[in-house]
Amino acid sequence: MQKQEIKSYLIERLKQENAFWSYKVDAIKDVPDEILVELVMLHLDIDDIDRLFEIYSRKFIKKAWIENVVPLGDRYYVLNKFFAWYYFQMKKPGAYVKS
Repeated sequence: MQKQEIKSYLIERLKQENAFWSYKVDAIKDVPDEILVELVMLHLDIDDIDRLFEIYSRKFIKKAWIENVVPLGDRYYVLNKFFAWYYFQMKKPGAYVKS
């Protein structure tokens, strides 16, 4: 799959998961890359998150995760700890996410 096909697929999956609950779903055609990373990490499964790594660099995904998902705080602590360990191979994921 090419980048645009994967993005379109992920946007459709997010629509199915009702991730765009505050928008008119039919009007959504494209999503900024950083927001797509955030929403996929929060609402979709590992297979879909893995697709992000097919179209974006690890550095870009990590930056979007740090800026958009980590600041969501304690509510997503366990999920962020998993991301830190599984996707970014951090040695002390719990300490990293807390800071």
